[in-house]
Amino acid sequence: MAFEGLSSRLQDITRKLRGKARVTESDLKEVLREVKLALLEADVNYKIVKDFVKVIEEKSLGQDVLKSLTPGQQIVKIVKDELVDLLGGDDSKISFSPNPPTIIMLVGLQGSGKTTTAGKLANIIRKQGKKPLLVACDVYRPAAIKQLQVVGKQLDIPVYANETTKDVALIARQSINQAMSKLNDVIILDTAGRLHIDEELMQELRNIKSDVKPHEILLVVDSMTGQDAVNVASSFSENLGIDGVILTKLDGDTRGGSALSVKKVTGKPIKFAATGEKLSDIEEFHPDRMASRILGMGDVLSIIEKAEESFDEEEALKLEKKLKKQGFDLDDYLAQLKQMKKLGSFSSILKMLPGMDALKNVKIDDKEFDKIEAIISSMTKQERRDPKILNGSRRLRIAKGSGTTVQDINKFMNSYEMTQKMMKKMTGNKGSMKKMIRKFENGNMDLKDFTDLK
Repeated sequence: MAFEGLSSRLQDITRKLRGKARVTESDLKEVLREVKLALLEADVNYKIVKDFVKVIEEKSLGQDVLKSLTPGQQIVKIVKDELVDLLGGDDSKISFSPNPPTIIMLVGLQGSGKTTTAGKLANIIRKQGKKPLLVACDVYRPAAIKQLQVVGKQLDIPVYANETTKDVALIARQSINQAMSKLNDVIILDTAGRLHIDEELMQELRNIKSDVKPHEILLVVDSMTGQDAVNVASSFSENLGIDGVILTKLDGDTRGGSALSVKKVTGKPIKFAATGEKLSDIEEFHPDRMASRILGMGDVLSIIEKAEESFDEEEALKLEKKLKKQGFDLDDYLAQLKQMKKLGSFSSILKMLPGMDALKNVKIDDKEFDKIEAIISSMTKQERRDPKILNGSRRLRIAKGSGTTVQDINKFMNSYEMTQKMMKKMTGNKGSMKKMIRKFENGNMDLKDFTDLK
């Protein structure tokens, strides 16, 4: 995942600081040296690192910090505030035109993921109550139009294409009439890219810009290309003019330097981040939340937003009633498992929880949850309602039906029984639950809090 190395280094540094009752100038210099190395290893632009460390040093050397009762925590706050500023400061959203349709033009190099990102962007915009239209303006890359049509079909979002002309400015103009006739209030132009920046590419994009006057020009950048991503962003910003950046492949093995450099270098905000291969794997970019994730402080707000999108309110109320009656059976377990899978990978969710850096080295294989789903699905209705009847012969039958082993069944049932105990503890002891919530909010949750619930 992006920032993994940087996050691990910075969390170690801030953990040391939090534990210090007194911080000397010597301590501070050592901390700043470690921060500098961590950022450089993450492929952050050297000048940006130098300025970042200098600002932290100036703010941390104030007498009100070093002589305060909690100097370590205050320095951690300074690091976080400067990280938020580095990532862009305030949230930056798409500006929708009061006179639709709003035209959004996606630009970038070939291979950055523009076409898939166009679909992802249309999907997230639709959730805001808009009616997007995808437009195929890449008439050069083989099968580019077909790819966009496939993406549109998967999302049930209309796609406009004209395969009789190579004039992309004409296609963009025609798409406006199409959108107005079909009442689409947002147009997303998927433009062509090249393997490198050249005058021909820029001129074509300038022609589209001149003809349709897009309200937003968003640069799609592959975050795995490191500092090259920053150079690309600078070039597009200077030659075309962009309004923001969409970072793709943030789920890949990337050091994250591009995300930390692109705003400072171009002056343009990161507006969205694509975090996976699914067409739902895109999120609005929040500098403060990303800084919290990097420093191990969690991102509970994003989890709540994902949950609100994915969870069925009626089902949640049913589950609450069952929990109060302590009637949580395997059907409920399976239903909750399916709901949780909509949020994304379990390892990515864990990383958003405050205080969960204790689990950073724990490898969670999401295939294990597919195995659990197969096990429960191979049980009879009676077995799901009353797992106590699962004797040896029943477990052998379930193992054969689910393609697992009896040992897998035993391991899962032990886990299920532990979950039931935890549910009883949480619903039966409100004081214990409140204590956990307070720890959660303060980022002080650790593994012991879960084992205490057994």
